[in-house]
Amino acid sequence: MNETFGQALRRLRGSRSLRDVAALAVCGKSYIADLENGRRFPSREIATALDQALGARGELITLADTRPGADPLEQADVLQRGLHETLTAGPLSDYSLDEVEYTVARHGRATRYRAETELLPELLADFADLRLMLSGRQPQPVRKRLTIAVARTSGLMALTFLKLGDGRSRGWWRTGRSAAAAAEDRATLSWMYAQEAYQLYYSGDLEGAVELASRARQLAGGLPCVGPALAAPLEARAHALLGRRYETSAALAEAESALGRLAPADTVASAFGYSESQLRFHSGNARTHLGQTVLAAEQQERALELYPPSDHMDRALVRLDQAMCLAVAGDAAGAAAHATETIVDLPVEHRSALIVYRAADLIAKVPEARTVPEVRALREVLALPAGERVTSGADQRGDGTRP
Repeated sequence: MNETFGQALRRLRGSRSLRDVAALAVCGKSYIADLENGRRFPSREIATALDQALGARGELITLADTRPGADPLEQADVLQRGLHETLTAGPLSDYSLDEVEYTVARHGRATRYRAETELLPELLADFADLRLMLSGRQPQPVRKRLTIAVARTSGLMALTFLKLGDGRSRGWWRTGRSAAAAAEDRATLSWMYAQEAYQLYYSGDLEGAVELASRARQLAGGLPCVGPALAAPLEARAHALLGRRYETSAALAEAESALGRLAPADTVASAFGYSESQLRFHSGNARTHLGQTVLAAEQQERALELYPPSDHMDRALVRLDQAMCLAVAGDAAGAAAHATETIVDLPVEHRSALIVYRAADLIAKVPEARTVPEVRALREVLALPAGERVTSGADQRGDGTRP
């Protein structure tokens, strides 16, 4: 027969007096007696205090959470969480660490095809596990691997919030950099700076973006890692927006070289990798900013050939660059129509704040064309809630159907 909370409390109390136990839990002596006799049932806070004071290792907490009459499904959830936390906080084997690192890598790959709103809850849950693992007493080699996993997961959290247009991303960059530095992992720290450079780039701090991209390249030194391959093209895009043609070309040349130094494992579709498809996209974007529309078009077409259909975000951004080239060439109507079609073609869950920002930037570049019907239609689409943009876009297509 299973023990009740009161029976377990009496057993764990042993020779301690009721007064001593009450002092440990910051409650009355009579309250402890009522708990033992079953006349009362504890709150979770009292159960936690008693559990810690008596070294029950979660036993009293579990009994408090699975009180008589509780919903069986709630009890199942409580038991699962308690056991999971116990296992997570314990010493980690090499096999457990391999699982941690695999999970982080899997999330990195998922950023290429999953919507941010879907990915965020899983990242939060796994980050909570990492925090629990680090709170335990782990050997130094284990702590280092865990700390690197924390840095990489923090980077994924920051990227997710960045795409959602949420300023919490800035705090996660700081956490990630701190973790990478604590682990003394130059490759991961370089990657962190390269990714954070995108935060400054999209917020309009172009000089800051160049500085962080340069920092990423310096940290890597001669290491053939993703940081420099990611940083150089971002540096080129920032220089292009600043009208620096020579610096843009030099950074793109360095990007080609950095990509060529990567091992095949670092060119996979992942937030932790960098591929030719991304370089073609970024190179085309830089050429677009410089008004070099012919060179940009070549890069854009190649990028769309290389990107898989599942990579919704980058494919949409390339298509918006194509629209920008049309605007630069003087075809405001064609540019707006292409941008509208891009947004309508994009699954609703992938219409992030970043996509809307880039489409709005297109309109800002052609202010004199605000009265053009296609431009006005694009403005109306962007003003709608995400779930309603399909209908408006379909109407503009003239066929009344969802693309």
